[in-house]
Amino acid sequence: MLLLRHRSILTEHPVFSRTHPCERERRWALVDLSEVNTPSVFGPAQGTSAAEHLSPSFPERAAWGTAGKLRAWQAEALEAYFVHEPRDFLAAATPGAGKTTFALRLAAELRARRTIDRITVVAPTEHLKNQWADAAARAGIRLDPMFKNADRSYGSHYHGVVVTYAQVAARAALHKQLTESSRTLVILDEIHHGGDALSWGDAIREAFGPATRRLSLTGTPFRSDTSPIPFVSYLPDKQGIRMSQSDYAYGYGRALADGVVRPVMFMVYAGHMKWRTRAGDEMEAKLGEGNTKDITSQAWRTALEPSGQWIPSVLRAANSRLTEVRHGIPDAGGLVIATDQTTARAYAVILEDICGEPVTIVLSDEKEASDRIDEFSKNTRRWMVAVRMVSEGVDVPRLAVGVYATSAATPLYFAQAIGRFVRARRRGETASIFLPNVPGLLSLANALELERDHALDRSNREDGDDGMYNPEDAMVAAANKEDKASDDLGQDDVTWQALDSQATFDMVMFDGDEFGELAEPGTDEEFDFIGIPGLLEPEQVSELLRQRQSRQSKRSTDRRKDPVSGEIAPLEPPPLYRTLKEQRTLLSSLVGMWSKLANEPHGMIHSELRRLCGGPAVAQASVTQLQMRIDLLRRRLGRS
Repeated sequence: MLLLRHRSILTEHPVFSRTHPCERERRWALVDLSEVNTPSVFGPAQGTSAAEHLSPSFPERAAWGTAGKLRAWQAEALEAYFVHEPRDFLAAATPGAGKTTFALRLAAELRARRTIDRITVVAPTEHLKNQWADAAARAGIRLDPMFKNADRSYGSHYHGVVVTYAQVAARAALHKQLTESSRTLVILDEIHHGGDALSWGDAIREAFGPATRRLSLTGTPFRSDTSPIPFVSYLPDKQGIRMSQSDYAYGYGRALADGVVRPVMFMVYAGHMKWRTRAGDEMEAKLGEGNTKDITSQAWRTALEPSGQWIPSVLRAANSRLTEVRHGIPDAGGLVIATDQTTARAYAVILEDICGEPVTIVLSDEKEASDRIDEFSKNTRRWMVAVRMVSEGVDVPRLAVGVYATSAATPLYFAQAIGRFVRARRRGETASIFLPNVPGLLSLANALELERDHALDRSNREDGDDGMYNPEDAMVAAANKEDKASDDLGQDDVTWQALDSQATFDMVMFDGDEFGELAEPGTDEEFDFIGIPGLLEPEQVSELLRQRQSRQSKRSTDRRKDPVSGEIAPLEPPPLYRTLKEQRTLLSSLVGMWSKLANEPHGMIHSELRRLCGGPAVAQASVTQLQMRIDLLRRRLGRS
C-alpha cells in the first residue's frame, strides 16, 4: 500500500523564516568570493559554482529557470543542505526539475570547501552514465563514465567516476576500496533502485558505507514493495507504518506552479475488443467498462496488439497531435513506449507508414541504444519507439507527445514514464500522453500531482467486498469474490489470440477535469481535442477544451433534431447496470424469473444463453457479454 505524504525540510528549520532574503544573497556572495583557484594537476580548482554560468537564484526571484541560473528550488535545496551539512541527504524532486544540476552544484561546492576530494555517481543505466559525465563536463567536473570493475582504479586526471548499481553489486569490495581511498562524495541517482534486490542493497551499503558524504536523489521517492532503500531514513507515521523521510522535497504540483515542468493532457481512448481465451471462449469487452481485472487486462492486451485497429488508430491520432504541436515547437518529438521488442518493431512499421519518415527504435540498454537516444535528442525526427528503456533520468527535452502502449501499470513505472515528457524548455508547452481507458492508468493519471513517500510496512486493514449477492446463483458470488488479477497481461498464455480491436476517442483529462465525449477516430469531434495548439498557457488550454466540449455537445444535439419538426429526440436512458456485480445480480434475477415461467433449471438457461449470445460462463463473462444475455432475457420476458 502506498501512503501519500508531503514533507519539506524548509518548514522544520526556523533559520529559513528568520533569514532575510538579502542576508541569504550576501551569504552566497561570501561563499563565491572564497573560491580557491590555485592551479593543480587538474587545471584550475573548481569554485562553488562549478562554472560561471551556474550562478544562484532565490525563491524571491522568478521561479522560471534558465541555463544561466539555478532554479529557485535548487537554491533552496542547497541552502537546506548547508544548514547542517549532513552526511546523508535525500532530495526528492519531480522528474524534469533538474536534479542533476543541483547535485553537480553541490558537488562543486563541497570540493571548493575541501570537504571532499572525489566524486562517485551511481546511475541506474549505462545510458545515464554518459549523460551524467556530459553534464558534469559542462559544469567543469571531469567524470569517467567508461570505468569498468576490471580497471580497479581510475586516472588522476578525473575528479571521479560514474558507475551503475549493477556494477557496484558485482564488486562491492572494489568500490568500498575506491571510496576509502579519498574523501568521497557519493551521488546515488534514483536511489530507490538500491532496493531492487537484497544483494544490491547490501552491496551499496558495503561499498559506500565509508563515504564522507552521500547525496541521494529520486524523482519517485517510493517503491511498489517494502524493500528498504539504503541510506534512507524511515520514521513511523500515526498508524505506525515506517515512511521514508526526504530532506528536501520538490513535487510535481509545485514544479508545475513554478513553470519548471509542463502540464500534461491525457488523451484517453476506449474501444471494443474481441479475443479468444486459452479455453477457446471468444470474449468481447469495451475498454473502460466495469469489468473484472482479468477481463480488463485481456481487453487491454488486445488493444495493444499491432494486428488490430486500436493501435493504428491511436498512433494516427498521436501523429496528428504531434503535427499540431510542431507548428509551435518545430523540433517536438514523440515517443511510443512498448511492452516488448516484437510489438515495438511492429509499431515502428505502422508509424513509418503514417508519418512517411524513419522511426528510431530503442530496444535495450546497450551502447547502441544509448547512441540512438542521443542521436534522437539532437535531431528533428518525429518518432521514437522504445521498450521500457527510456525511463527515469533519460533526458530528451524535445519529447512532447507520448503513447503509453505498454502493459506496465505500477505507480513507479507510470511516474517515470510520464516524467520523460514534462521537462519544460519554454512557457506555454504542454505534454500530450495517449492512454488506453484502463481504470488503473486513469487513477495514476489523476494522482500525478500527489507526492508519495516509500512505505516500509503494510497496513493490516483489508478492504474487501461485502460479498452480499443473490444467493440463488452461487457462481455469481464466487465470481465476485474472485474479482482479481495480476498486474501483467498474461503474456505467457501462448494460446491466447486477439481477434479484433476498434478504437474510439473517449475524453481528455487535464488539470483535474475531464473534457469531451466518445468520438470516432478521424472525425472533426476527435480533432477538436487532439488539434489544440501546442503553445498555450494552462488556463488557455482549459478554456479551449471547454469550448471544444461545448461545440461537440452542440453537434450531438443537432444530430438528434428531427429535420421536420425540429424537436430534439431524448437521449437514451442510462443503463440500469453500473457495475459488473450489479449485472451479474440482474442476470441471475432474470434467469430466476424465466426459470419459474419455463419450468427449466438455472443451469440449462445459462447454457442456452451462452449458446445464443456466445462467451464464457457468467463468472468469466464481460460487461458487454452479460448485457447481451440480459437484453435477450428481457425480450423473452416481455413477450411472455
